[in-house]
Amino acid sequence: MAGTPPRSPLAPEQFPNLPQISGVSFSSVAAGVKYQGRTDVMLAKIAPGSSVAGVFTKSSTRAAPVLDCQAKIGIDSDTGAAIIVNSGNANAFTGKNGIEATKAVTSAVATALDLPETRVFSSSTGVIGEPLAHDRITAKIAELKASLDEAAIEPAAEAIRTTDTFAKGAGAEIDVNGKTVSIAGIAKGSGMIAPDMATMLVYIFTDAKIARADLQTMVSELNEVTFNSITVDSDTSTSDSLLIAATGASDVDVTNNSDFKTALHSVMKDLALQVVRDGEGATKLIEIQVTGALNDADARTHGLAIANSPLVKTAIAGEDPNWGRVVMAIGKSGAHADRDLLSIRFGGILVADKGWVSPDYREDDGAAYMKNAQLEISVNLGLGSGKSTVWTCDLTHGYISINADYRS
Repeated sequence: MAGTPPRSPLAPEQFPNLPQISGVSFSSVAAGVKYQGRTDVMLAKIAPGSSVAGVFTKSSTRAAPVLDCQAKIGIDSDTGAAIIVNSGNANAFTGKNGIEATKAVTSAVATALDLPETRVFSSSTGVIGEPLAHDRITAKIAELKASLDEAAIEPAAEAIRTTDTFAKGAGAEIDVNGKTVSIAGIAKGSGMIAPDMATMLVYIFTDAKIARADLQTMVSELNEVTFNSITVDSDTSTSDSLLIAATGASDVDVTNNSDFKTALHSVMKDLALQVVRDGEGATKLIEIQVTGALNDADARTHGLAIANSPLVKTAIAGEDPNWGRVVMAIGKSGAHADRDLLSIRFGGILVADKGWVSPDYREDDGAAYMKNAQLEISVNLGLGSGKSTVWTCDLTHGYISINADYRS
């Protein structure tokens, strides 16, 4: 890869101070899977009795590790578990070799940590169609085991990066009947972002107590309004995976607990928006709010049509308040719309109203608003009560440069 892109201008100042999750420890190493001079494999060891749930890409060309995780995720078990992740190679579109490589890695971890192989989950991210040099990973398992540490979540987040310009983390702590429940999560993602399940790679850990089935229901629901509501470039990855583990170490049962669900939502949304903030070449974070649709599904379709439009995204990159491109995106989406009921706002500025430019709109006001690093586009279709919010970023020359050089 020709050089590392500069840190995103939308990046947080630093990696957050995340709560340690009792029952989870982390390690990372440089295995040389693709990158030289940087860590590229991370291991998370999870205590016995933990619940593990997840959501995965629906891509028809999903990678061998995704298929392996999907086969294992519904199995209830009281044993411990582990997650091992490599960056630099997606182990996707690698046929029988991909299956064998996944098995080699998960079996090596299972043996080292004395776990059933069905409780070892793996992910791979990076270049598609190249065989994974799994021996480079298995050679490092002993080192990974020896360096496991509950406080080492930030290095783990660093190890799963590909074109990411910063490591992504988010956490929360809540009080439940006088006891503290903690959540900590990490993610990677920068390009090939148009999730059809979860997104990219995401790993969330909590010391809450909750059954696997209940955890699965909760994370699947929250996924729809977080990771499944972001897009960078309209391309769905072959490797998208989200895994969440609840160790129960706090001894606080959060089944049907609304405060825990709210906290988990906040962590998932934070991580999802960090992915958008690190969109390849991004300089603007854009929130698109669609209301007044016939139903929520139509609102989502319109929102994603706007978010994925290269013409909308390049206009925003150029700080051009070209609201006509928003109109175009709505018209092409295929969802119900009526030109003469449509209203559009940029932030608090009414741009178009009832199918025509607002008489109070001034182009200079729109242009001034577009200079902000965070933007809101609001669309009211005037048809019903359906609504949806999606997030995206602008499309710049930086995106082309990064992806033109990705395999070099």
